[in-house]
Amino acid sequence: MNNTVVGSLVETQEEKPIDREKCCPLLLRVFCANGRHNPLSDYGRGSVPPNELQIYTWMDCSLRELMTLVKEVNPDARRRGTLFEFAVVSPDRMSSRYAVREIGNTCNGNRGVDDNKT
Repeated sequence: MNNTVVGSLVETQEEKPIDREKCCPLLLRVFCANGRHNPLSDYGRGSVPPNELQIYTWMDCSLRELMTLVKEVNPDARRRGTLFEFAVVSPDRMSSRYAVREIGNTCNGNRGVDDNKT
């Protein structure tokens, strides 16, 4: 048997942290709902759900950081054990509808595996 070592030819780039003193934040539109995500039908025909929260943050913002920002303005979200489920809603490339992609969840008062997702 040959002991052959196989190496990766793919270069991985380390993500450099964003310098928040020099980099301009972006506007993130967050739509909060209790118990479920907003239905995709709420995003059609140029409209959005009425429960919009506009947050200025950076591209490297973690889900835990977003949770903290939501809790600042939403007293109901401050209860220990409140689960935050994050998803991205965007236009579907193949149709005129919208698509949803789950990205993770956090829990107020508990550490989780998705807390540091950006």
